[in-house]
Amino acid sequence: MSDDRWNEKIRLLPHDRIYARTLDALMPRWIVPNHVTVLRFFLIAPVVYLLYVGNYSWGVPLFLFAALTDALDGSMARVRRKITRWGIVYDPLADKLLIGSVLFLIVLRHINFYLGLGLLLVESLMIIGGWMMWRRGIVQPANFFGKLKMVAEVVGIMLLLIALWLDMSLFVDLSNGTLSVALVVAIVSLLSRLY
Repeated sequence: MSDDRWNEKIRLLPHDRIYARTLDALMPRWIVPNHVTVLRFFLIAPVVYLLYVGNYSWGVPLFLFAALTDALDGSMARVRRKITRWGIVYDPLADKLLIGSVLFLIVLRHINFYLGLGLLLVESLMIIGGWMMWRRGIVQPANFFGKLKMVAEVVGIMLLLIALWLDMSLFVDLSNGTLSVALVVAIVSLLSRLY
């Protein structure tokens, strides 16, 4: 069930308008954004398993699909005016678990260990902070910096996974740079929540 407080003043983003003109007509009405978020939770285990065993030809596309469901459920929620308290809490948690699992499994082994550790630390602090706010009855949707962080993390991880999959060492350096940007944006996102 949607919460009118978050659905009254929705501002559609450019990718929401693309979704509205394309995929929304293909998505059955009985599928709600929270279903897509739950799907992302279920995809974490197979993504981690496939990447762990080195099956990149299945693991990389599945990771990309799982990461893209974040944009899908967000656009669906805004276009259909189905933003819920549950979605605001659990959508970012699904993102953090997906990204954190792959960071732990792949990034810490293949790029700057301290960069990966920093990203994991900031993600953990965001989960703890979100949980503490939720316990006090405060629920806040993701801000611009949180969304930008997620995009940078997905791009950085994808570059690293492609490098491992196709043996393209140039992508490792690009991944390192992109994940460094993600860390800076993650810290800004965390600090913006505090002030």
